[in-house]
Amino acid sequence: MKIPKEELISVLAQFNPWWREERIFDLPPWKRAVFTEIQQWVIDPPAHRAVMLSGPRQVGKTTLALQMIETLLSQGVKPGKILYVTFDHPLFKLAGLEAVLEAWGEMEPTSDGTEYLFLDEAQFLRDFGTWVKHQIDFSKKRRILFTGSATPLINSGEESGVGRWHTIKISTLSFYEYLQIKEIRIPNIPKIEFLPDIINSSISELQRMTEATQALIGHFHEYLVRGGFPQTSLVENVLQAQKLLREDIIDKVLKRDMTALFGVRRVLELEQTFIYLCMHNGGIQDIATLCNNLNVPKPTVQNFLNLLETTHLICRLAQYGNGKEILRARYKFYLSDPAIVSAILLKGKTLLEDPAALGIAVETTILSHLSSHSFPEGTRFSYWKDCKNKEQDLVIESCGELFALEVKYRSQKTTLDEVSALERFCDQKNLSIGYVITKNSSDLGNIPNTRGNAKILRIPAALFCYWIGESEIMQKNLLRTS
Repeated sequence: MKIPKEELISVLAQFNPWWREERIFDLPPWKRAVFTEIQQWVIDPPAHRAVMLSGPRQVGKTTLALQMIETLLSQGVKPGKILYVTFDHPLFKLAGLEAVLEAWGEMEPTSDGTEYLFLDEAQFLRDFGTWVKHQIDFSKKRRILFTGSATPLINSGEESGVGRWHTIKISTLSFYEYLQIKEIRIPNIPKIEFLPDIINSSISELQRMTEATQALIGHFHEYLVRGGFPQTSLVENVLQAQKLLREDIIDKVLKRDMTALFGVRRVLELEQTFIYLCMHNGGIQDIATLCNNLNVPKPTVQNFLNLLETTHLICRLAQYGNGKEILRARYKFYLSDPAIVSAILLKGKTLLEDPAALGIAVETTILSHLSSHSFPEGTRFSYWKDCKNKEQDLVIESCGELFALEVKYRSQKTTLDEVSALERFCDQKNLSIGYVITKNSSDLGNIPNTRGNAKILRIPAALFCYWIGESEIMQKNLLRTS
C-alpha cells in the first residue's frame, strides 16, 4: 500500500530518537548474558551474516536490540547510519520494507561507512527471506539484525535466506537474571567452578551454601509465580502481571500471530489444546487420548503442537533410548516458562499452596534453565523409564557427554530409595554422578550410595538455578566434572 513518504518519515523519527540526538529512554542499564553474543555478531561478526533474535513474545528481544543501538552510538557510529523499525506497527506493515528504506534514504544520503538495520517483528514482512539473501550477497556495507519467529521466515520458499543469518535464541529470564532486573541483592552467594565439587566441600563451605539458599528460596518462589518475562516481572501486583501475560499469549500469539503467520482458522480449538497442556504441564501425553478429550482430529492436534513449539510456548521431551519401544513412546510436554500455567489459568499465588503443581513448576524451571542457559544448541533432552516403569525426569546428551537429573521438590529429605530410577540409569550408563534437585536449604550434599558406583548429589533448586544463570555469563557448563 502506498503511504506518503512524509508520513513515513514522521513516524520513523519517533522510533529513532537518536536522529535528533536524543537518548533512548527506559533502557535497563544491566544487560543479559546473551548480549555479548549479539554484540559480537553486530560489531565484529565471525562471518557476513544477518542476525536473528528468536524467542517468545515479551521476552526482551526489542530491549536487546535497543541496547545494541545504544552501544553503537556510544562507540561513535553516526546516528543517521542506524535504523530501527518495527513491523508490528500498522503503518510500516502496510508500507513495506522497501518504502521504509527509501524514506530513510531521503533523511540520510548515501555515504561511506557501515549501515545498521534493526528490523523488529520481521515475520510480518512478505518474502523477507529473499530480501535477506540479496542483502547479504550484494550489500556488504549493511549489518542487519531482525527479530521474530524463525519458521515463517525459513519456509519462505526457494529464495529463502537460510544460511544468510545467524540465529540467537532469546529465552525467558533465568532466576539469576530475574534477581538482577528486580535489583534484588542477595549477599554472600558462594561461587562454584563445577557442581560435583560440592561432594568434597568442607562442613563450613556447605554451611555457607545452606545459608545462601535460605536467602534465595522466597525470591525463587516469587520467580516461579511471576516467571521470566521482563515486563511482567516488574509489575508489582502478581494477578495483574498474570493478566498481562495471559493477554499476550492468548490474544497476540494464539489469536493473532497464529492466524497471520500460519493461517490457523480453528483458533478456538488451538486455544483449547493449549489450555489442556497447561492443565497437564509436565505430563506424558498420549495423542489419541488428547484428541478424544478435545474432540479434535489427530492431524489437527499434531499441527497445533508443532505450532506451539515453533512459537516457543511449549517444549516436548521424547523418551531416551533406541528401538521400537522408543518409537512407540509418548512425549512429555512442558510449558516454556513456569509462570505460563498460573497466568493462563489466573491462579495468582495459589501455585505455592499446591505441592504437586509446585513440583511441576520446578521441573519446568530446571528444564528451561538447562536448555536455555547452560547447554549449547543441538543438545538433546529426554526422559527415561526403567524396566519397572519408574521414571527418570531428565536425561541430557551434549557434546558426547551424558547427564541425568531428578526433581524431588518437597519438604522431606530425599532418600536413595526414592531416586532408584536415577541410580539405575547412572549404573547402566556408567555415570559417575547423578543430580537430585530438591527444596530445603539444608538438603545439600551427597546421598550415601552403597548399592552402586554413582554418587547421587542433592542440590536445592533455588541455589541450582542461581548458579546456572550466573555460569551463563562465564559460558560454563557447571554439570561437567572438570
